[in-house]
Amino acid sequence: MEKILDIIEGISYEKGLPIESVMEVVKESVIKVAQQTLDSKILYDAEINKKNKTLHLYQVISVCGDDEIKEDKEHYIPLSEARKHDSEIKVGDELRYELSLENMNRSAVNTLFRELEFRIQRLVETQLFDKYKAQIGKIVSGNVVRIDDLGNTFVEIDEIRAVLPKKNRIKGEEFRVGQVIGAVLKYVGIDKQNGISIELSRTTPKMLEELLRLEVPEIKDGEVEIVACARIPGERAKVALKTDSMKVDPVGATVGVKGVRINAVSKELKNESIDCIEFSNQPEIYIARALSPALIVSVVVEDKKAVVSISSEQKPKAIGKNGINVRLASMLTGYEIELKEIDHGTLADGQTKEPEKSNLDILSSLFKE
Repeated sequence: MEKILDIIEGISYEKGLPIESVMEVVKESVIKVAQQTLDSKILYDAEINKKNKTLHLYQVISVCGDDEIKEDKEHYIPLSEARKHDSEIKVGDELRYELSLENMNRSAVNTLFRELEFRIQRLVETQLFDKYKAQIGKIVSGNVVRIDDLGNTFVEIDEIRAVLPKKNRIKGEEFRVGQVIGAVLKYVGIDKQNGISIELSRTTPKMLEELLRLEVPEIKDGEVEIVACARIPGERAKVALKTDSMKVDPVGATVGVKGVRINAVSKELKNESIDCIEFSNQPEIYIARALSPALIVSVVVEDKKAVVSISSEQKPKAIGKNGINVRLASMLTGYEIELKEIDHGTLADGQTKEPEKSNLDILSSLFKE
């Protein structure tokens, strides 16, 4: 095939594919079509001569000893016969006969065209699959192109169409065709029948984490680390933060001056309320902070369960509206939290009993000493 390399370079440029990958596809396609249209028993090989930009098809035959009986004449040739073509050839070497591609009939040419088209499309899809798979857990943005009757939103991202299912959309969110939206790339799949499928989500905790990375330079640069994140999408979220730097306040840096940073993230999530707390390696302190804004008396941890003692006045704050605060605290810390209401009461002589000191109070007193 004359100037096949020029065609390969054109396909490579047009589809954005590596030229070596396209060359392999062309060679594989020619070999497959030769097997289908010439002789399926023959072993073929194809090469591209980069100097003259041509493609060559060969029949490959293995050299065997004269005393070896081989019924498979298409794949083996006796050494004495092979040496008529190459005087230095040895047993185990391969003899290659070039076959003419110019005599391919119209049917074979059409078959080759379809095979090339199919394989190039698979190559494009594989490259896109690898590209988007590397972005799983990251925020991507695109234009809304369609919203179906079930509420699923279809988003065009560069060269591909993704779907944001209704279940992955924050409750009450409405989109319109032409609107640019951002979402976390949750899943990428590929199959022969449907090609690439991409699922987006705006409800995963990853969405909040990635928005914080975009909004807070200290998180993006690694000075502040997001340890854990829990969300009830569109309502409330909790984020645990830590830093190894004595100069950085992880909560203050994330919230920003007058809350400007956290408010920007909240606005993107349909005004989701976001609590930022500082992580602690001490589970009792971590759980107490996670139940903020409630003030905790004490925390006792047993395996993955935490019994939290709390005053009757603070209990509603710990529970939160419809139990949302304690649920998020449990999701964030990984502990099953049981709230135990305590009563201060009074002593026999009428004096008020001193309230129990919380773990935070005890820790604070140690520093004062």
